[in-house]
Amino acid sequence: MLRTFDLNPERAMLEDVRRIHLLGIGGIGVSGVARILNGRGFEVSGSDVRESSLTEALRAEGVTVHIGHAPSNIDGAEIVVVSTAIPETNVELVEAKERGVKVVHRSEVLSELIGLYRTVGVTGTHGKGTVSSMIAWIMDQAGLEPGFIIGGMLNNFGINARAGRGDWMIVEVDESDGSHHNVPTDYVVCNFLELDHLNYYDDLNDIIASMTRYLEENPRLKEAFVNIDCQGNRQMIENVQMRPTGYSVEHGAEWRGDVIGDGALPIVFKAFHRNAEMGQFELNLPGRYNVVNAMAAIAVTHRIGVDMEIIQKALASFRGMENRFTIERGGGVTVVKDYNSHPTCMRKVLESARDMSPGRIVSIFKPYRYTLIKYLQHEYGSAFAGSDEVIITKMYAAEEDPIPGVSTQTVVDRIRENGLKVTYIDDQTKIPEYLLETLHPGDQAIFFGGDDFFRMADAITAELAVRAGVTADDPKMPKVSGPLAHEVK
Repeated sequence: MLRTFDLNPERAMLEDVRRIHLLGIGGIGVSGVARILNGRGFEVSGSDVRESSLTEALRAEGVTVHIGHAPSNIDGAEIVVVSTAIPETNVELVEAKERGVKVVHRSEVLSELIGLYRTVGVTGTHGKGTVSSMIAWIMDQAGLEPGFIIGGMLNNFGINARAGRGDWMIVEVDESDGSHHNVPTDYVVCNFLELDHLNYYDDLNDIIASMTRYLEENPRLKEAFVNIDCQGNRQMIENVQMRPTGYSVEHGAEWRGDVIGDGALPIVFKAFHRNAEMGQFELNLPGRYNVVNAMAAIAVTHRIGVDMEIIQKALASFRGMENRFTIERGGGVTVVKDYNSHPTCMRKVLESARDMSPGRIVSIFKPYRYTLIKYLQHEYGSAFAGSDEVIITKMYAAEEDPIPGVSTQTVVDRIRENGLKVTYIDDQTKIPEYLLETLHPGDQAIFFGGDDFFRMADAITAELAVRAGVTADDPKMPKVSGPLAHEVK
């Protein structure tokens, strides 16, 4: 039986509300809110432009899901929930305003839902999904039965959100649009602050100032944990009045990790608290960079009273998040899927890929947003170091207006200036054909992007396996879904 409690008395926007409708319910963040609302007993409906594994899962859990937007979809709704991704012209949003139905941002609903839980919020420009997932898994293994709402699918749980049966809620707090200010939590982890989300922020100083205000104006804050390896965080610490708890791998901090060995699996490291050794730990997921993520999880869960032996066992069994350095193999080729598109993250993934195999590395990337290309073009140029070939396809603008002198070719030029081989394939549907002709056993193909790239990666992996003689009913045959599964055969 789910834990029950009163609504946040300071807000109580959901008091006496029965039916809630969410726009873009297939999005990873909105779907998480829908799951929590459904678990709390609300009548939940939503709409999105296309069917997906998330919409199918929500429907199976009892949520009413409409594919396609129509004014009639909001019939009976007492509250309509939107995210920043929903345009003002959306027909359901327009209809809600004309009818006088209350429209609220996803973050406001989230804040009320977590109001009387004990909360851990994980924020920052990247790494927050992995850190929040680690914390949720450790607390679950400690018997605390936490709720969580995280912007990705947790491989240990097979879901991205649950209401939980205990007192705790772990929240990935999105800072990309400033909505983190709506989600105060008791404990805050700030993993990285780097130049990102320039469709909303002016520059890095603006990002740091926003996070500084988030910490200083948070009425619930008991303690903040900050990644000292990040220069943006170090700059932020100089601005805040409090003394955050630092964690790191490369710098001196209250909590520090020391990697043992060359980064081959399992990744082994020692954790130190105020220079006292707290034990040896293992991570069975690729990426040395995950050690600093683990140090955040260790620091937080130790602070709330989880035994260190439980933390050790939980981290050893932590299986990461879907499409975060996810590895599949077909025909002797290693295919990696990684959701990250920030150059810092991509660089770390490629460094870790070199730990896995001495073979050739082919990186596949679709640039994202004119603003990011403009301000991070030189970082993108150097991010692919270690790649033997980089395949670039036409950028995704995300409805941004063009910036003169900035295009996909800008990224291509910057990478070539770093002495790397770049192949530009304007039409991304032509990428599978090219890769199937050029990949050889021992190679690694690393896809940086979103769902469309991941479907492509799955299809290529399956076709490589078929060409190597693996049959469809072989347990080693990669699982494939989506239309591209048929296009490459």
